[in-house]
Amino acid sequence: MKHINDYYFWFLTGSQFLYGEDTLRSVALDSKHIVDGLNTSGALPCKLIQKETLVTSTLIEKTIMEASLDPYCAGVICWMHTFSPSKMWINGLRALNKPFLQINTQFNRKIPYDTMDMDFMNLNQSAHGDREFGYMTARMDIPRSVIVGYWEDERFKTKMSKWMRAAATSVAGRSMNIVRFGDNMRDVGVTCGDKVEAYIKLGWNVPYYGVGDLVDVMNGITEEQIDELMNEYQKDYDIKNANDFNINHIREQARIELAIEKFLVDNDGEAFTTNFQDLHGLKQLPGLAAQHLMAKGYGFAGEGDWKTAAMVRTLKLMGDGLTKGGCSFMEDYTYNLEEGKLFNLGAHMLEVCPSIAKGRPTIEVHPLGIGDKEDPARLVFNSKEGPGFTLSIIDLGGRLRLVYNDIQIIKPEAEFKKLPVARALWKPLPDFYTSTECWILSGGGHHNAMSSALDQDYITYYSEINNIELLAITKNTTVENFRFIDKMNRMAWK
Repeated sequence: MKHINDYYFWFLTGSQFLYGEDTLRSVALDSKHIVDGLNTSGALPCKLIQKETLVTSTLIEKTIMEASLDPYCAGVICWMHTFSPSKMWINGLRALNKPFLQINTQFNRKIPYDTMDMDFMNLNQSAHGDREFGYMTARMDIPRSVIVGYWEDERFKTKMSKWMRAAATSVAGRSMNIVRFGDNMRDVGVTCGDKVEAYIKLGWNVPYYGVGDLVDVMNGITEEQIDELMNEYQKDYDIKNANDFNINHIREQARIELAIEKFLVDNDGEAFTTNFQDLHGLKQLPGLAAQHLMAKGYGFAGEGDWKTAAMVRTLKLMGDGLTKGGCSFMEDYTYNLEEGKLFNLGAHMLEVCPSIAKGRPTIEVHPLGIGDKEDPARLVFNSKEGPGFTLSIIDLGGRLRLVYNDIQIIKPEAEFKKLPVARALWKPLPDFYTSTECWILSGGGHHNAMSSALDQDYITYYSEINNIELLAITKNTTVENFRFIDKMNRMAWK
């Protein structure tokens, strides 16, 4: 499975010959100082690699073509230390097929009033050069992000870190396989979609496999393998009512998990879906199995919802290595509609990731009133409180749309005494009425990827990099403004 630190970024510095060799030597040394400083700061998830100063169109094109062919180069970060005439960047930018960040910074923080001369002015022209470069990227309408500020500031490094994570995730996603065990839930609209469009736009491949293919792998799982995974379960979770009946049902989930993971590894899968209407040969609907695989970093969604499964994997990779919060497949299940206590309760039949759990989850075995199979084992817990968001990816016919909503996850005011599933209770921003109306107006699905590890900046960068529409519902959203943006987007993104 891929990790964020498998990738690196090329740092490209622009200049020209007119300033002379002394200036170009200074440009190279300053760029090295910045790259070394950022690499050793501990603030970035991926390494920066400095390339030679780009001063001709031939060298620019050659360098960008090499970046585009490097499978572990997740993007280029461009900085014009001096004035770099932007026409010489055209052929190179035409060849670029990786995420692209333009930074507007400079080597020195302050204007040196007492010592500033024309040599200093010729060398330190980022305010000048980055605007020239920005004109050409705008003229060519190239998807890109821009970060402004001093390179040593925390704000600058934080934004670059977020962009790197979005960029590396986007590049990794271009070879993502989402394994579908069975097809979509019958007659459901939002879980369908154009798989060819997703492959073209994002690189998401969505192969179908019959459930019998998984059962064949399950038949080869040994009792010793199950014993080993059971030990792992007992280390991470508490087993409720560890009688023979429950242990046998938990062992069946372990068998399913081991088979699914082997299947994913053998088929280069990083996400998967199941469907309770297509369980032929399985004794239980995967519950604990899906939850524990999500905790390992795999993407998942129920009912054949391959788009949400891919988005869960995307957010998990984007947050790889972050210690705050988690990410899970989630579904809006029911509301609390008391005035002053307007909340969403999110859950699913079984499959919510323990990365968002508060405290130590319990493994429990209960009947499931759907699917007509054995009582499945599942993890039961409440989510940690704090800020987060829900994210839905939908197909509007010819284009994809991301629908984002900031939320505040809260503590339930009472115990769920008879609800044997994992769950999260949240207050949607800016308020329940606005959030819900806007979500429904936008076409946001009933499934979502919920994260408490990331924030809107990551998703904004991701949408910019992939040139996908993003509709965001935040603390500042009003229904009137949202309707206007939705209407404008429907025209702009056709």
